[in-house]
Order: sequence, then C-alpha cells, then structure tokens
Amino acid sequence: MKFPGVKTIYFDFDGTLNNSIKIYSPAFRMAYDFLVENKKAESREWKDDEISRWLGYTRIEMWDDFMKDLDETFKDRAGAIIGREMHNQLLSGNGCLYDNAAEVLQSLKKRGLKLVFLSNCSVRYMEAAVAAFNLDGYFDDFICSEMYDFIPKHEVLKIIKNNYPMNQVIVGDRFHDIEAGVKNEIYSVYCQYGYGEEKEGDMASAKIKDIREILTLV
Repeated sequence: MKFPGVKTIYFDFDGTLNNSIKIYSPAFRMAYDFLVENKKAESREWKDDEISRWLGYTRIEMWDDFMKDLDETFKDRAGAIIGREMHNQLLSGNGCLYDNAAEVLQSLKKRGLKLVFLSNCSVRYMEAAVAAFNLDGYFDDFICSEMYDFIPKHEVLKIIKNNYPMNQVIVGDRFHDIEAGVKNEIYSVYCQYGYGEEKEGDMASAKIKDIREILTLV
C-alpha cells in the first residue's frame, strides 16, 4: 500500500516516536503516592502495562477515566506532579525515542514532506521533548492539546489542517489519532507497537509494527 501525493504528516509523540513509559510510569507512581499520603487513594502496586493505558490521553481524559470523582484540587496537584516529573526526566536524559524514529524523521524531512508534531500533551512537556531530542531539526511545526484548551485531537486537527498542504496523513498509536484522521478525511496510520489496544486501530488506513514502515507508505 502507498498513499498518493502525501505532502504533510502529523505525528503523535508518546507511543509513536517516544517510548514514554520509561518516564511516565515513575511520574505516575509518584503522583499516586501523593494521593495515598493524602488519603485520596488506597495503597497498591501499579504495573507498567496498567499505567500505559493513559498514555496519549489529554490530562482531562486521563483523570476522568482514572479517578473521575477525585476533587479537582487533587487532580490538579497530582497532575502537576506527573507533568513536573516527566519534564525533569526528559531534561535529565532519561527519555528514549523508539529505535530508528530519528532516522525515519530525517528521511521524510529530506524528501521535502511537511512534518507536524501533534500531541495530547502540555506545552511544557512538548518544549522539553523538543529540547531533549532536538525535534526542531525534523518538524516544521509543533501543536499540543494545551494550546487548544485540551479539546479532542480531531477538533484540533480540524482547526489546523488547512494551514498545511494536502494530501495529509496522521500517524499514532491511540484511537484519538485514528479518529482524527477519519473525522478529517485524511489518511491514518496506526502504530501497533505503541500503547493502544489493537481494536483502537480498526478504522486506520494502514497499520504498522515498526516506525520504518512509514517510509513505504508515503
């Protein structure tokens, strides 16, 4: 399969380019310990594959799914712990892109494709990722959900897509990415190696098991 005439590619970040469980799991556990200490949660152990279910969610979606009835004040305080710790982990060099991710981005850039970072993250985290991995050497633009008050990704894409040349592709590992492609009538690629369940990619134009497969699709 090959998508004809592609000129713009939107890339999700966590679970697509970034193996982010390495920095998210310690941040999540730190925030959960804070909730336990404040008697807002019961003490328990969390496995990485349990924690990873929220990677790719906006902050609002994560808390609605995880602890919907938690006081907003504690959602904000625990969320700030997660954000701060992930930021610190990135700046400390503990982040890790997937194997070959940087090389794929470089190859696409050399072809003259417009590359857009599009993530359900905060501005602070996005800026830390740019600094940690020199992403401004690959991407033409950086968009995150906080810039649009954490509205759904498909709504963000609807707002921005006319700023970039057609045809377009969105690449990601969660249903948010595939939904964004379907609702905006552009191609979508589901990354099976990421953090989503297989069914999240059912509506995708294509599925890949390795980031390098992007090079054969566009």
